[in-house]
Amino acid sequence: MGEAPSKTEILVARAAVLLLVTFAVVDILYYGLSTQELDRLWRNISARPSGPMTFRFFLQPAMAIIAAARDGANDARRGRRPYLAAILFGGEKRGARLWEGLLSTARILILGVVMDVAYQLAFLDSFYPGEAAVIAILLAFLPYALLRGPAARLARRLMAGRSPSTNPFR
Repeated sequence: MGEAPSKTEILVARAAVLLLVTFAVVDILYYGLSTQELDRLWRNISARPSGPMTFRFFLQPAMAIIAAARDGANDARRGRRPYLAAILFGGEKRGARLWEGLLSTARILILGVVMDVAYQLAFLDSFYPGEAAVIAILLAFLPYALLRGPAARLARRLMAGRSPSTNPFR
């Protein structure tokens, strides 16, 4: 992210994190953390792409890809280390870079939770909050984290191949 986030963006990101953590904790407290529950989780998750509301498996990653491309291009302009590498091996800057990703994907994460809650209530006739949190992370944050670095590399190549005099937008 190039400029400082607004108060609204910070509030939305904090709400997204609070929602995901709350859903995960409530799920563990209510359903437990057994192999049977984990089996149910993965069975239900693997059934979602072929069931109703499949469009969200395209919508949420597409939105995350757009955010990753925007932030990756900004990383390239600023000469920053690839996003995922900075999170995994970045030391003291790890938290700040992770927060950047959360700021960029917060609305997508919240949308993902809302869509999964609607799916569960309409088609499963039950509610598993942990599944909603996992689906939101898999469809929104994971594509963002995986594609922000390649987007930055692509932007660097495009910027290196274009001199200021050959800019087609002037």
